[in-house]
Amino acid sequence: MSRPAHHHLLLLAAALLLSPPCAADPDDERCLSSLHRSLSDPSGGLRNWTSSSFAAPCVGFISNLQGVTCNNGRVYKLALPGLSLAGALPPELSNCTNLQSLDLSANALSGPIPAALSALLNLAVLNLSANALSGAIPRDLAACAYLNVIDLHANRLSGPIPDELGLLVRLSTFDVSDNRLSGPIPALLANRTTGAAAGAARFNASSFAGNRDLYGYPLPPMRPRGLSVLAIVGIGLGSGLLSLVLSFSAVCLWLRATDRTATMPGDDAKISHLMPDY
Repeated sequence: MSRPAHHHLLLLAAALLLSPPCAADPDDERCLSSLHRSLSDPSGGLRNWTSSSFAAPCVGFISNLQGVTCNNGRVYKLALPGLSLAGALPPELSNCTNLQSLDLSANALSGPIPAALSALLNLAVLNLSANALSGAIPRDLAACAYLNVIDLHANRLSGPIPDELGLLVRLSTFDVSDNRLSGPIPALLANRTTGAAAGAARFNASSFAGNRDLYGYPLPPMRPRGLSVLAIVGIGLGSGLLSLVLSFSAVCLWLRATDRTATMPGDDAKISHLMPDY
């Protein structure tokens, strides 16, 4: 390497080292501080998440915060799986607008999935599996057009799977098994409509298993609902009571008819009554 080129490299390295760090993005600071306030951390996995660290969560591509990966001064990835974290997901997570991967799996999170996550337009991976999240799957997630992975298995989510999620053309992994979902599986999630595998299952049955009231391909069709044990017992008791009432009514009518017949005078009595005495 020539001497001038060597000097240029040294000057460039010195400039990078001596240049002041970029100011922290206020949206990232709001995102991380809100998440920290909403969570309890019994295992101490977030011990270095302090108010002072939120002021500068990223320095270029480096972050000292547990589970935070940065890219050009912005929070790029948030991965906090298996830390026994409890609490609810705050809507302010949507302030991490450069976030491309969110993994909070295998914790004890509860409450709903915030619809505000739809503001994470760069999000490619959403893994909230193995928690205790409840409520509906937000249909607004369909606004995250770059989503490749949605993993929500092993929660307590209820209601239908939004049809809009089938419009996510980049989606390659989708798992909502072991929840409390109901209704038909959206056709665009069930079948491939383009390519060589058109007509084949887009996601197999394991992606939807463990939801008792979920039905449709690739799961079996909706089963006719059978009568519950209480309904069967109720029908039996009602039928027995009705039979008893009808039998009692029939006996009463028969006794009344018999009594009336016994008290009516016979034909001979009528004739002798009409004949004159001699």
